[in-house]
Amino acid sequence: MTPAGLQKAILCAEAGLDKKATDLVVIDVAEFTSIAEYLIVCSGRSDRQVQAIAEGIAMALKQNGTAATAVEGLTRGQWALIDAADVIVHVFQPDIRGFYDLERLWQHAPRVELPEPLRTQAEEARARHAEA
Repeated sequence: MTPAGLQKAILCAEAGLDKKATDLVVIDVAEFTSIAEYLIVCSGRSDRQVQAIAEGIAMALKQNGTAATAVEGLTRGQWALIDAADVIVHVFQPDIRGFYDLERLWQHAPRVELPEPLRTQAEEARARHAEA
């Protein structure tokens, strides 16, 4: 894993959390696949929120000089994918996320602990989502 890949994953996580993503998980998949170093999975509660989260992440990448190579699923809003080469982001509505259960597929890959204040922000978003 490269420091640049981790920095990009943290940038994507921050942008997602800024758009109120919930249940955000960063998974280090570098030793298990050549498709990416990090996989981010998060949720949005509606079509519009999934779109806003994905657009926010794509914009953050672009503003930092590393535009996404592909963004898929924005028109439907149930599942969006942002491919940023060494980081792949999946933004799901909760029922779609549960169906695909990517965290289970990557259960042996280590989870990345986000730096503060992102860790606290992610935990607070998870708690708010659990209450809803």
